[in-house]
Amino acid sequence: MLVLTRKVGERVLIGDDIVVTILDVRGDGVRVGIEAPRGIRIQRDEVVKAVTEANLEATAPAVGPDDAETLIKRSLGL
Repeated sequence: MLVLTRKVGERVLIGDDIVVTILDVRGDGVRVGIEAPRGIRIQRDEVVKAVTEANLEATAPAVGPDDAETLIKRSLGL
């Protein structure tokens, strides 16, 4: 991981076509502007994690103890 100290208005270049600009510093937050080609996806990590977790929960079977017993009985033909 590269760690840099930048001031408002300073930029970081990533490759030939991505520019990260420090727009503002407020308290413990930093506003960052990112210029990149349209084909490059830029997403916030916490949003991606939340969506992934929600998708996993939505696809997980809702099987409780009673449901599991019923499934076992059905698979055994009881």
